[in-house]
Amino acid sequence: MVTPDLAPRNGARPSTRRGRPASAATALIGWVALSAVLPGAAHLRAGRWRTGLLLLGGYLTVVVAVVCVALGADAGLAGRALGWLGQISLVFGACAVAWFWLVIRSYVVLRPGRLPRRGQVLTGLVAGVLAVTVAVPFAIAARYARVSEETLDSLFAAPAGTGQAAGVVRREDPWAGRDRVNVLLLGGDWGDNRIGMRTDSINVASVDVHTGNTVLLGLPRNLEHVRFPPGSAMAARFPFGFQLPEYHPGWREDLLFSVWQYADDHPELFGGRRNMGAEVLKETVGHILGLRIDWYALVNIWGFAKMIDALGGLVVSVDRDIVYGLHDEGVVRAGTRRLNGTEALWYARSRTLSDDFDRMHRQRCVLGALLSQADPATVLTRFTEIAAATRRLLSTDVPRPMLEHLVPLAWKVKHAAITSLQFVPPLINTAYPDWDRIRLLTAKAIRASEHAQAGPSAPPSGAPSAQGRHRHRHRHSPPPSPTPVLSPEGTPSPIDDGCGAPSAAMTS
Repeated sequence: MVTPDLAPRNGARPSTRRGRPASAATALIGWVALSAVLPGAAHLRAGRWRTGLLLLGGYLTVVVAVVCVALGADAGLAGRALGWLGQISLVFGACAVAWFWLVIRSYVVLRPGRLPRRGQVLTGLVAGVLAVTVAVPFAIAARYARVSEETLDSLFAAPAGTGQAAGVVRREDPWAGRDRVNVLLLGGDWGDNRIGMRTDSINVASVDVHTGNTVLLGLPRNLEHVRFPPGSAMAARFPFGFQLPEYHPGWREDLLFSVWQYADDHPELFGGRRNMGAEVLKETVGHILGLRIDWYALVNIWGFAKMIDALGGLVVSVDRDIVYGLHDEGVVRAGTRRLNGTEALWYARSRTLSDDFDRMHRQRCVLGALLSQADPATVLTRFTEIAAATRRLLSTDVPRPMLEHLVPLAWKVKHAAITSLQFVPPLINTAYPDWDRIRLLTAKAIRASEHAQAGPSAPPSGAPSAQGRHRHRHRHSPPPSPTPVLSPEGTPSPIDDGCGAPSAAMTS
């Protein structure tokens, strides 16, 4: 009779010894995990009420404050946040350290020493992994904020000697009472291994600061007899328009794309001041269109290719085979396909069996595809590569303090009406431009934009392009391609007109 009584007891005891430590270890890890999302939970479980309530109360207060800010956040707050990137990086770095410490401390206050050695080792490993896991997102956010600040500081270093460079931007009215801002968008091929720089793609984005309605005005790179603003140094040098001797029979460089480089090469025209190309081209394009150009942004075609590679390629609908390469050794086949950086670059810049006007159209399509496919998820996962590419991609004179105001304006543009007016034949004759007609059509397009309704279109930008082996073009261009970008009357059209629409399966 004794033996049957002892057998159940002896059989139950090992199970109890195995089960209680296991359940205790599981409970301990559960409370540690709960503390990672609800600070103070482990302290309350351990009977440390004061510390637990302090941690929990502080956490909930911060959460409520963040939710309130998020609910009231707008593009203006996003713009102002660009000036706080250094502080934001420090805050996220502190959060990473604090959350790591919180998880470890929560583990310690639950007294893991009461567990068997094996349980202590396992729960310690799990708690360590959990501590690192919750700290990593904060550390990544801190790094992203720091990289963003360094990138913006390198891109938007305002030129010395200007009021805006010193941060004098009126917060109450950064536009100084103006209804529009005009940004010159350029595509060029500067680099340490290249002599000189030509601006192959020349566009102006004229933006209504109240509605965001935008007109993209495109000027051909091969515009001849360029006129300069009266009273300027270039007008004094070329009173009858930009004309230089032929360097080869039938070939010249006195086209719109050479104005920047000519100004850089002749500082004596500007009292010895160097690097005047950007300012001269801004004044020149503004004079041609009858607008005041506020800033410029120059896109480097080589950085452009690296940007596309950083994004994982670009899906483009190619309407016909595009032959490319220095010796026509490559081809982008017709159809909807994903292009790498080099292929997208050649697709945008190729002149083989084409002309400058067809190329202007392809540049718009590539930039529209780039902006529409740069989704937040892709940008976040490839953030460092994109930031590195961006530093080699852009040159601009936009002052750093203006970013606070340009971000909300960009948000308006994204949801506003965007039209495009390209000054190409038959609208104008590039060899003998009608300057008055160009200004008249510009004013007409801007008036129409002021009353336009927002529709589906891609944000405007200056598509980069290059000349390759055809750097110096003949003065008279071939007839325009059959791809229209506007009506003969000069009516603006949607910026993505004629670009095709890649399928959702290809872009995903």
